Amino acid sequence: MEKTALITGSAKRIGRAIAEHLASEGWNLALHYHSSEKAAKNLQDELQEQYPEQVFVLFQSNLQNPFAVECLVSEVIEEFGSLGMLINNASAFEQAPITETAFDLLDRQMMVNYRAPFLLMRDFARHSGSGLIINMVDTRITSNKSDFAAYSLSKKALWELTKMAAIEFAPSIRVNAIAPGITLPPEDKPEHYLWKLAEKIPMKKPGGLEPIIKSLDYILNNEHLTGQLLFCDGGENLGTNP
Repeated sequence: MEKTALITGSAKRIGRAIAEHLASEGWNLALHYHSSEKAAKNLQDELQEQYPEQVFVLFQSNLQNPFAVECLVSEVIEEFGSLGMLINNASAFEQAPITETAFDLLDRQMMVNYRAPFLLMRDFARHSGSGLIINMVDTRITSNKSDFAAYSLSKKALWELTKMAAIEFAPSIRVNAIAPGITLPPEDKPEHYLWKLAEKIPMKKPGGLEPIIKSLDYILNNEHLTGQLLFCDGGENLGTNP
């Protein structure tokens, strides 16, 4: 496989961890960001210093803009010459039940979390022809809780798209998904906030980033795996204790 990967939302949190890991495995990276320019540039500089023989290029794009999304894959391929992996990591995460979901919120969640990945997957299949796609979904797809209604529905749709694309793009492109659970605290919350949430899941503790990276490696190393969803959520998808 051509070792160039495009990671959406790569500047912070899960995206940054994925970028750091893939760089350590010899990948050249197209590092996408929207508004986190400083964090993205810091990541690029750190990776370039650590891995001077590899190539790390920043790509700014607003995933709420379909015209910008439709340019991204071709821009990456023009820069690198080829593209071997697409990781749809970027997400919009906003709380609202169905009755309080404004049209703008619904449109934003669906565009960033579902429609942008759809367009990027389409263009990856058109222009790359072979390789690997990994979609970051969420353990919430197993629940019908409506506290994050638009977000949850967008991730449910992304999982369905993962299966559909796995059939259409096979055998040259494998398409899989990873579903994190309690991973990192929100930027405005302390670490113990996660531990309180984790009291209700089977493993009784937050997962952190390591289970996601191990799931990524499993997908990378299992060349017969496609159309699958790896939960790294401490069993949360099984249901929570009252």
